[in-house]
Amino acid sequence: MNIVVTGANVEVAEGIRAYVTRKLQRLSRHFNHLQEAKVVLREERRRPLGRAQVVEVTVWGDGFVLRGEEAAADPYASVDRIVDKLEKQIARHRSRLIRKRRLDERRQRTVRRARAEAAAQQEPEPLSPRVVRRKRFPMKPMTEEDAALQMELLGHDFFVYRDADTGRICVLYRRKDGDYGVIETE
Repeated sequence: MNIVVTGANVEVAEGIRAYVTRKLQRLSRHFNHLQEAKVVLREERRRPLGRAQVVEVTVWGDGFVLRGEEAAADPYASVDRIVDKLEKQIARHRSRLIRKRRLDERRQRTVRRARAEAAAQQEPEPLSPRVVRRKRFPMKPMTEEDAALQMELLGHDFFVYRDADTGRICVLYRRKDGDYGVIETE
């Protein structure tokens, strides 16, 4: 996390700068989505404290901003208080993210379940016909009568053969009326 420490009309000592940097680096251990922190140190007059050391911190993360301001007589005490405040803000933010993630997961499971049920209720789409079997066999020349006898022996509705007279490939098939038909190639 990039940390920028500046002073508003106040000279920032190297000791307080190192202290602020060390304390804010602790925030990254709790939540690794922090990108940049801007710290402004200033001195103000406040009633109960007199001259108060005010520490204002703005932290940018992935899609969120955390901000806090604390005043104390000692700048180190102000830093400690503001870091405690920011840790509480980060804890709240993390718990919100976790709750949201769990809720989103539940919603997604519900949507997936509803889609699966809807898909199960839909009629399956008719599959396009496909070739499921391929046969190869030697073709002996035969007459139509031999082909009809062979088709009856096999129990098929059609039979492919080579005509003995013409040498052409033919298909003998059974018609709905019980007779036979022949398809000849040219």
